[in-house]
Amino acid sequence: MIDLYSWTTPNGYKIHIMLEETALDYEAHPVDIGEGDQFKPEFLAISPNNKIPAIVDRDGPDGKPLAVFESGAILTYLAEKSGKLLPNDARARSVTLQWLFFQMASVGPMLGQIHHFRDYAPEKISYAIERYTNEGNRLYGVMDKRLSQSRYFAGDDYTIADIAVWPWLRNHEKEGIDMSGYPHVERWFDEISERPAVKRGMQVLQEYRREGLSDKAREVMFGKMQYARR
Repeated sequence: MIDLYSWTTPNGYKIHIMLEETALDYEAHPVDIGEGDQFKPEFLAISPNNKIPAIVDRDGPDGKPLAVFESGAILTYLAEKSGKLLPNDARARSVTLQWLFFQMASVGPMLGQIHHFRDYAPEKISYAIERYTNEGNRLYGVMDKRLSQSRYFAGDDYTIADIAVWPWLRNHEKEGIDMSGYPHVERWFDEISERPAVKRGMQVLQEYRREGLSDKAREVMFGKMQYARR
């Protein structure tokens, strides 16, 4: 049994989808990042960077519980545990991990900055909005070129690389990006959107989701509370 500690964010959705795709038994526990649950000692014990998602595998590799944090590490762990969505062939595995790390190093951080400066920042800073929107469009171009060459990021097979990228592209309109300008990304995105496990994964913890950002949530996520040393 996997204990999933998560919230309804792109990084959380990655693991929700992965658990549904692999059919591993899991129990989802909400970590309300707008209320500060991510700073509670019991969560920090399994996720020392106070970020969701995190998991605890009650039956780890040695039969003992194992905590895993960082979404890319979790995807890799679950793929290895289930024997799914990460090729065994050395070349195919390397390609998959390259595109997984591309998401972690570029797609997530850069698109996250677009969302922050376009939606969450208390003042609209034109330089920041332009800089990150331009970078977002550049990354969409990189992805479009890759997906013009292969059905999925790692080749002919759907893998953890696709699972990692897909949730970050759901709000492309809020990112100021017109996906129709990237037809190969659009084709790939629409195909994955129809996968039953993806649809199920997107429903995980939805009953806790809130629209908008309260003053408290803004302070918790972007104020002194976020940056306190722990």
